[in-house]
Amino acid sequence: MFDVMTIGESMVVFAPTENTTIRYAHTMGKRVAGAESNMAIGLSKLGKKVGWFSRIGNDSFGEYIMHELGGYGVDTSSVIICDELPTGIMFKEPTIDQETNVYYYRKGSAASAMSKSDLPFDQVKQTKILHITGITPALSPSCREAIFEIVHFAKRNHVKICFDPNVRLKLWSEKEVKETLSKLLALSDIVLLGDDEAHLLLETRKPELIVSKLKNLGVSKIAIKLGDKGAVVSDGVKTYQIATFPATVVDSIGAGDAFNAGFLYGVLENKSIEESGKIAAIMGACAVSTMGDVEGLPSIQQLDAVLNKEVKIYR
Repeated sequence: MFDVMTIGESMVVFAPTENTTIRYAHTMGKRVAGAESNMAIGLSKLGKKVGWFSRIGNDSFGEYIMHELGGYGVDTSSVIICDELPTGIMFKEPTIDQETNVYYYRKGSAASAMSKSDLPFDQVKQTKILHITGITPALSPSCREAIFEIVHFAKRNHVKICFDPNVRLKLWSEKEVKETLSKLLALSDIVLLGDDEAHLLLETRKPELIVSKLKNLGVSKIAIKLGDKGAVVSDGVKTYQIATFPATVVDSIGAGDAFNAGFLYGVLENKSIEESGKIAAIMGACAVSTMGDVEGLPSIQQLDAVLNKEVKIYR
């Protein structure tokens, strides 16, 4: 039995080891990147049993991903190793306005060829929550079909659906985003989204309207991520503003995935919606406090120390 099962592509990401663009960088560091696997690692570090499914190439990049996720305790037993197609990679670099430029090399990757016949139905049937993002259906028509297939299967088997739209406009058009992800919103029990994504999919940035619209779709737990303005969380009855947890921002990539891990931890522990939001905020702060998507994520002991003592995170 899994607490959470998630499905999506993970890649190897390369980034300059110096604070400069790729053009001027002489050395690059490598890490694993993937919204779904980031969340899986965060939740696994908090002691939950998490499974991650994908397809990866039979290459050194794929071996690296499997080694890293397995090392964090994430179950990868259902992952398909593909001889014909490669593992996706990506590059990222800092910009002058302290944002991050991302370059994808994932077209034709092993994960992009995921189909309905690949899906880990037996494992999903034995999980409490299926976590998906809007990235996977953007990879290819067969990935899109697979995501809807597994969501419908999960619902038939009384598995809760957690959905983060995680919009990536570099992967598909705004029209495709709206058509596809609006349908997934309506199939979800838990929705974790940013206000920009809400504006695109629900045509509003106002938290009270976002909550109302999602509640009308049947969503029971909602978190609206507002960046440095914190978050708004709701169970459809009560709504709370969640402040950001103090942290020095080193690298903002991965904050939303860490937030998701913290929120789902709260849900799995039967915490109140407000406390789930506070745990999510702490996890997000941990993620931005170090370089890399998951390197700063706490263990359950470290999270408990922060919750009990309100320890400030400095780095």
